[in-house]
Amino acid sequence: MYRGKTISLVMPCLNEEQVLPQVARDLPSIVDQVIVIDNGSTDNTAALARAYGWTVIAEPRRGYGRAYKTGLVAASGDVIVTMDGDGTYPRNFIPVLLDVMQDEQVDFISCDRTGHKDRPSSFLRVFGNDVLNVFIFLLYGARIHDSQSGMWVFKRELLARMNLTSDTMAFSEEIKVEAFRLPGVRWKELPIYYKERYGESKLNIWRDGLNNLWFLFKKRFGWLGRAEPFVPLAEPSPPQLAPTRD
Repeated sequence: MYRGKTISLVMPCLNEEQVLPQVARDLPSIVDQVIVIDNGSTDNTAALARAYGWTVIAEPRRGYGRAYKTGLVAASGDVIVTMDGDGTYPRNFIPVLLDVMQDEQVDFISCDRTGHKDRPSSFLRVFGNDVLNVFIFLLYGARIHDSQSGMWVFKRELLARMNLTSDTMAFSEEIKVEAFRLPGVRWKELPIYYKERYGESKLNIWRDGLNNLWFLFKKRFGWLGRAEPFVPLAEPSPPQLAPTRD
């Protein structure tokens, strides 16, 4: 719990047994609930996550967005934090992001990896991200530096107001676009440190990049329709108050 708010971490994983011990070691104690979405792992990812006391949800249907939608439904915290399970995103930044959220009354924070990596990204990755950023501005009017970041911090109550349709890598840009377009929602983009990932990347640069670009057009012009209403399964648990003495 953090300043009276319960915190859920939602983390999709695919064969991440090598990095989960580091994630567990660095995870702040303020995180009340960790949900691991096992998206078809063939290693010991699920067993290891359970050993840490985390909730593991099997989602055999492959897809980044599909995994997230399955995990987000089960999140019960007042505030949801997301990150990939590959060790790239900084767990120790979570309290800082929550501080900004509460001090500045922000509803949705998207994290910016660009220019803050321990190793520079390839030209193709940088170019692809920049192209998608430009089209998000042209199509939706939102200025953003990192449309493909997978670390977000947001109030759980926003989910019921979002139309989240993508089962693919495009989910990352879709949830940002949805947050930016919701009336009355305050959002920020904040820089984070970003590490080199462990193991092999699941990203196919050309395929995912072109699919993400096409998705932006389909969403903007209403070619996707509406998703089923996003109804979380659980309600937040009330804060545990210390007993008082007479």
